[in-house]
Amino acid sequence: MIKEKTNTTLTFEDFKTEVLNDYKIAITSRECSLLGRKEVLTGKAKFGIFGDGKEVPQLAMAKSFKNGDFRSGYYRDQTFMMAIGELTIQQFFAGLYGHTDISQEPMSAGRQMGGHFMTHSLNEDGSWKNLTKQKNSSADISPTAAQMPRMLGLAQASKIYRDVPEITNKDNFSINGNEISWGTIGNASTSEGLFFETINAAGVLQVPMVLSVWDDEYGISVHAKHQTTKESISDILKGYQREGDSNGIEILKVKGWDYAGLVETYEKAADLAREKHTPILIHVYQLTQPQGHSSSGSHERYKDSTRLAWEKDFDCVRQMKLWMIAINIASPEEIEAIDAQAKKEVLEAKIAAWNAFIEPIIEEKKQLVSLLEKVASTSSNKDKILKIASDLNKIKTPLKKEILVSARTVLRLIAHENNKTELSSWITSYTNITQQKFSSNLFSESGLNVFSAKEILPEYDKEAKEDTDGRMILRDNFDAIFSKYPEALIFGEDAGNIGDVNQGLVGLQEKYGELRVADVGIREASIIGQGIGMALRGLRPIAEIQYLDYLLYAIQIMSDDLATLQYRTAGKQKAPLIIRTRGHRLEGIWHSGSPMGMIINAIRGIHVLVPRNMTKAAGFYNTLLECDEPALVVECLNGYRLKEKMPLNYGEFKTPIGVVETIKQGADITLVSYGSTLRLVEQAAKELLKENGIDCEIIDIQSLLPFDVNHDIVKSVAKTNRLLIIDEDLPGGASAYILQQIIENQEGYKYLDSKPQTLTAKAHRPAYGTDGDYFSKPSIEDIFEKVYATMNEVNPSKYPALY
Repeated sequence: MIKEKTNTTLTFEDFKTEVLNDYKIAITSRECSLLGRKEVLTGKAKFGIFGDGKEVPQLAMAKSFKNGDFRSGYYRDQTFMMAIGELTIQQFFAGLYGHTDISQEPMSAGRQMGGHFMTHSLNEDGSWKNLTKQKNSSADISPTAAQMPRMLGLAQASKIYRDVPEITNKDNFSINGNEISWGTIGNASTSEGLFFETINAAGVLQVPMVLSVWDDEYGISVHAKHQTTKESISDILKGYQREGDSNGIEILKVKGWDYAGLVETYEKAADLAREKHTPILIHVYQLTQPQGHSSSGSHERYKDSTRLAWEKDFDCVRQMKLWMIAINIASPEEIEAIDAQAKKEVLEAKIAAWNAFIEPIIEEKKQLVSLLEKVASTSSNKDKILKIASDLNKIKTPLKKEILVSARTVLRLIAHENNKTELSSWITSYTNITQQKFSSNLFSESGLNVFSAKEILPEYDKEAKEDTDGRMILRDNFDAIFSKYPEALIFGEDAGNIGDVNQGLVGLQEKYGELRVADVGIREASIIGQGIGMALRGLRPIAEIQYLDYLLYAIQIMSDDLATLQYRTAGKQKAPLIIRTRGHRLEGIWHSGSPMGMIINAIRGIHVLVPRNMTKAAGFYNTLLECDEPALVVECLNGYRLKEKMPLNYGEFKTPIGVVETIKQGADITLVSYGSTLRLVEQAAKELLKENGIDCEIIDIQSLLPFDVNHDIVKSVAKTNRLLIIDEDLPGGASAYILQQIIENQEGYKYLDSKPQTLTAKAHRPAYGTDGDYFSKPSIEDIFEKVYATMNEVNPSKYPALY
């Protein structure tokens, strides 16, 4: 049943030792859950969500989990993490307390609630570790089923590494594609569309994915009869069952309290997935949840006495004890001794974790109390300050917040006194140091971040007499990319056989194969998930979403998973996924594509690039492939057949990220825009200059995130003293963000002689047809008249009102 790595049968003594070790892990994990809940209820921890009731199946899963494998799970998997040696008891409690020291709390440095796990994929300098030499866990997130799309990509990476021989830098990431992506999910979360989308995609792609469904019959208080047809996920997925040579998935079902049956099932699943790259679903049923869903409520409220009695009898840890006694693995007395030892170790580790968490904060409290007493000695508000210091000193387990609130309150009291310098400096220093513990690593802080790439201009043949379609510049640049980076690949709806809907990839599938230039189904969320998972394993995927509007299907995965990855891992994991899409100015409600305000506010942590033409877009792709950060590139839909000069240095020229470009110098007003709208701005500016002598300066934003890092726009505003932002997003969308960046962050208000203005689309979706576009989004005439009206206010006699 249980075999060594050499496949020789274990002796009974070896078998006994292994089982007893497994039981020790299970009971230790259970004690962590029980004591963890008490820590929440006593106020030491904010919230608790634990893996009690799921211990035994996680032991079985861990037995088949090898170096190089990846987990993509959810917040019940503490036993598994302990079993693979990636979570200690003290680290478990450090996570519960939210310890911000990554060495104490390696799962997220206190940025996620306890129960969210990961391993470190990166060295201190941001370079990759050898992932084949360690057991790996991608960083968990709480949104239900949101771990599913990423799981698909982690599995697909094995397929790519096995079947694309030209990849040469695979040593850190794969051993012939033998790695498995192991997923876990609760039974109720299988109701989410992300679950079904991913299962379908896995069956199509045939990737080594083993998904465990922990089924305890409930989703918080809602029974399976309200969640799942037939109350069984394995029953309703029978149509996906592989048959003969067809694709599909293998479906296995096993009781969650049956240790021997679980070990056998997971061994079977691992062998099949690892060798054949067959996706597998393991429905682990008859599980329990001894403490209910979380620390925020009691399951006695919604489970009747019969169910509660059954859960007590069929608790997987209890059943494992009975089984061990029945086959003479251990006596009741031996098991009691193991239980007592586990309880002792958990309590000791809990105390150590708490002390490691609270003692530095107590020391900070003491330092401030001493400083406040010193300040009070020379202050006219002595009594008030001493009272604040005394109240703070009485707090036995202070929060950093309470320390800083006390300091800042006193600073207000001495605002007009001469003794505030030392306290002011203390607050500034304490805030800067502490804030960094909560706010670092939203973007890459390695030497490969986007600011490390230097601009390289396109080179042109001076003798060239003809320009080419913008789509051909993209196509030829992608050709250079795939030749230069064998680990690069692109996939999306219609991206393969026909070379994408706008022909930017035409002919490349034939040249580079169906795995590197691939068609996929209509399933945007799992397309992004494929990219995240593959990027987590060292590949350089480009995930194509056909139109910007369709990004809404994937925005949750982008927002909750990709955008937060570097942040929630404190820089210990990265997924430099490039997302390619197209939008702007196409006609009609569903393909008009400019929800930029929503996008930039939902995906902070992902760069958002808005090139005005295909040469700029190609330059962005070249830049990003030299960097280690994720980005969204929005190509202009109406630019694929516009003529552009043909560069000579495909794959080499780079568009800088976070840098604006002034495309026309002017003296009277600064016009700021991006994407397709710039062509309208340029035409309006020509007419304003020709007809009225109004000289507009035009600036192309180029990237919304990051925004104008050199503050070039405010330099223009300082010259013209007037500002108009033209944007085809809704009123208050991206234009509000742009205005805030210029007026507030860049302090552009200092230089304005006229009020800053925005010109946007109407609040509704664009209506169909050319007229729909004209009456829904900014037109040349709108831009002309908006600028003219500003100049009318400046000089009414020179620019008489039009209306």
